Amino acid sequence: MLIKRLEFRNSTRDVNNIMNKLVSAFLLISLMMGPSLQAAPSPKKELTLPPNFYVSTFADNIKNPRQLAQGDKGTIFVGSLRAGKVYALVDQNQDGKADRVYVIAEKLKYPNGVAFHNGALYVAEVDKISKYPNIEKQLAKPPKPIIVKDNLPKRRHHGARVIKFGPDGWLYMTIGMPCNICLMKNHLYGTIVRMQADGSNMQTYAYGIRNSVGFDWAPWDNALWFTDNGRDWLGDHLPPDELNRAPQIGLNFGFPYVYGDNVPDPKYKQLRHAKNFSIPSYNLPAHVAALGMVFYTGKQFPKDYQNQILIAEHGSWNRSKRVGYRLSLITLEDNQVKSYKPFITGWLKSGWKISGRPVDLLVLKDGSLLVSDDHTNKIYRVNYSIPTS
Repeated sequence: MLIKRLEFRNSTRDVNNIMNKLVSAFLLISLMMGPSLQAAPSPKKELTLPPNFYVSTFADNIKNPRQLAQGDKGTIFVGSLRAGKVYALVDQNQDGKADRVYVIAEKLKYPNGVAFHNGALYVAEVDKISKYPNIEKQLAKPPKPIIVKDNLPKRRHHGARVIKFGPDGWLYMTIGMPCNICLMKNHLYGTIVRMQADGSNMQTYAYGIRNSVGFDWAPWDNALWFTDNGRDWLGDHLPPDELNRAPQIGLNFGFPYVYGDNVPDPKYKQLRHAKNFSIPSYNLPAHVAALGMVFYTGKQFPKDYQNQILIAEHGSWNRSKRVGYRLSLITLEDNQVKSYKPFITGWLKSGWKISGRPVDLLVLKDGSLLVSDDHTNKIYRVNYSIPTS
């Protein structure tokens, strides 16, 4: 913004006018560039859901909530990025809202990833994984962390590690490429890796992935599915974000040589012939920023949702008109995508205004769904019930 000159006069009225303009400009920039400084309206009024679905606030004032995990006793663990903290949330009176918040760790390096396994909380920072044994009995006074893996790539760009334990008992983790588009000498970048629970025997499970921030396993065949964010600066409609299926170890999904259905990227198209790449199971709209994804394995939602994929679309920035900022539903039949449609909308307003950015999804033991929102520092809870009258 170019300001030619401000003439200050000795009057309260002029000073107030200047201050009001500055405050208005600051609030506009805050809405455009970062989390809102004002409390978000009730999700019941903000969001649009299918009939008989209901949304409530499970927790708020949780700074920058990202990946979610549930302990054996129902504790909800929450990772973060900018906050550098890991939280534990407890719903003591079972009313669907967290009434106790514990800080398990702080001053960490982008502790996005959290997973729960054999009574221990696993936390993934950019460059290492730690675990906190027997954590649910020590929430108020967490134990000292035990280092599981400490020689991971250190670059913070696309450094939001996602971790989950698979049906095979291995710990899986994403390692995004630290760039928009590039080749790296360290071949751990742009992969999904797996290791034993103690950090040993690390293997690269899948290659050629730009930046996956969500994955899960199909309940019928244990095949790994994951989202992947496409590169920027190829226009509003290219390249697509991707939903990929990796039923076995060793598949290469093409980044940075190709995108979508093996379309050569203009920067590396001359090298495309030397590779054999797997194509996406589905090309999502460009720039929706598909992050967390889960197979809905609960029984509370209708059958049309059971064993289907829910995706958190964090929302675009590299686009002339915003897209995403919603949850979407992918329905499958014989491992083929049958439909893709919105599930929960309303975070994206007219123009460039937004009221939330969904990040991760967690199916709870009662069949409800948690949704983290790192824009408003909230975690929502989605339930389904048919009115009795």
